[in-house]
Amino acid sequence: MSHMWRFEVPSGSKKWDMHRHKWDEVPRPSAGGTGVGRPGYPGTVIIGIDSSLGTAVAAIARDGEVLADEQSENALGHAEVIGDLLSRALQAAPEPTHVAIGMGPGPFTGLRVGIATARAFALGRRIPLVPVPSHDGIALGILLRDALTGTETPRFAVVTDARRREFAYSVYDGIDDDGLPIRILDATLSPRDELDARLAELGAVRYDATGVSAAMIALAAARALDAGRALAGFEPLYLRSPDVVAAHAPKRVS
Repeated sequence: MSHMWRFEVPSGSKKWDMHRHKWDEVPRPSAGGTGVGRPGYPGTVIIGIDSSLGTAVAAIARDGEVLADEQSENALGHAEVIGDLLSRALQAAPEPTHVAIGMGPGPFTGLRVGIATARAFALGRRIPLVPVPSHDGIALGILLRDALTGTETPRFAVVTDARRREFAYSVYDGIDDDGLPIRILDATLSPRDELDARLAELGAVRYDATGVSAAMIALAAARALDAGRALAGFEPLYLRSPDVVAAHAPKRVS
């Protein structure tokens, strides 16, 4: 059964190695005590940015209200459009308190544009940067959509096109008490002709995703901040060598 978003898990798969950036100067969210929606964060507004599939920028308020949602599906023009998208989002939310950034999986060129933009923006505004796996944002959108329609969401995989006859996928099974997707398999690469068999073994429904909602990236960050949790580190999930290494069994990104 296939849906318009998508998923997988394998043997003979590949794992992402994290490509490190210098993040020391970037403000980090403070640990514990005063999350989004608590007294320590009155008027919280989060800018969400993702460039793993196309380019998207959004702004949400502390209660999840979407203040701006800008996107471009141009997979090759990230640098050309991201500045305009961010400017338009800031017209609706001129004083953001946090920046949430989708960390991939995604291609090197596109992903680094979004991450560099988010990092520079956070540094310039002296506000915290919150990393979020891009597949988590897609998964949250699926779960919220089903909740709104009263539909039970089975175990599912978010699947994105990794090109070169491969898919990237992460597996999810429900939503936790913090309102965040329960990720049971981290981002993995699979040959296209092996994906469906792997999904069948996992008992997971496949959701093919062609884009990432920056609003969902921001909402995932808001919920993680509220719970005092980190969803990801500051290392991007790039799709290609030298960031991908061969493996004989599924491995989690670490």
